[in-house]
Amino acid sequence: MKRILSVLSVLTLSFVLAACGSSVKLSDVPVEDRSTSAGAAGAGAAGGATGSGVAPVEIMTTDTTVAGPVGAARVFFFDYDSFTIKPEFQGAIEMHARFLTTNKNRRIAIEGHTDERGGREYNLALGQKRSEAVRRSLSLLGVSETQVEAVSFGEEKPAVAGINEEAFAKNRRAEITYR
Repeated sequence: MKRILSVLSVLTLSFVLAACGSSVKLSDVPVEDRSTSAGAAGAGAAGGATGSGVAPVEIMTTDTTVAGPVGAARVFFFDYDSFTIKPEFQGAIEMHARFLTTNKNRRIAIEGHTDERGGREYNLALGQKRSEAVRRSLSLLGVSETQVEAVSFGEEKPAVAGINEEAFAKNRRAEITYR
């Protein structure tokens, strides 16, 4: 009986592997030369898109509102073990709120961060409370809930490496990112 099961198992495995196979040969890929001459194809592939029919990609945008309001801080720092927004950041939050209420199609993500002290779960929860504090402030100033996403990275994305109070202070933050 064991021998029959072994043979059946081997046959089943063989059929499964055969079904996963492909009859397409990777070395037989059809290539169509769309250039006017062989020399132009080599030049296009090596250094530029001239004559190849490929348009250059525009990386920089001309939209000046991508970064949000001009002159407004996008990073808000917190005290140790706190998610209370400091008074010095209220003006920047108000500027973001005015910008978002006049630009209803704009969306932001608020990323909450912590320093490396504390456990992973605790830091994720604290980072979320920090991002939610900024989100609530924006909401109270008239920003639609659909425009804002609050997320936490905890200690996973430090702004500054180091294990001193200066580094810890720069890592306890919430950042606004316009999308």
